[in-house]
Amino acid sequence: MGRILAIDYGKKRTGLAVTDPLQIIATGLTTIPSQTLIPYLKKYFETEQVEMILIGEPKNLDGSDTDATALVAECVRILKKNFPAMPLKQVDERFTSKMAFQTMIDSGLKKKDRQNKGLVDEISATIILQEYLRSK
Repeated sequence: MGRILAIDYGKKRTGLAVTDPLQIIATGLTTIPSQTLIPYLKKYFETEQVEMILIGEPKNLDGSDTDATALVAECVRILKKNFPAMPLKQVDERFTSKMAFQTMIDSGLKKKDRQNKGLVDEISATIILQEYLRSK
């Protein structure tokens, strides 16, 4: 059984999270500059067995597309081109950034640490992954 990797893709930064090999626990992996996503994943896939990629799909409350939806669609196209054999699933990411910020508050992070947008992206990817695991 391989890991599941979740991506919270953004114009500047991309948050990544993975499961353990048994797909029980979701853990934040890192936040990287978005333009380095494909080289990062190629290296990661060389050392870790990944069974599937999840990518957060940005939607408005009413289910319509957001400004970021086209950006994520382009990322999906590039992922499929570079990793054609890797299953890829798009999942609803509504509220993940707000949930990530609330998680930071609840865990007692100082205000200065909560301003780290990279950490918000990584936590958002973890939430996307946790929600997927919960729904399975």
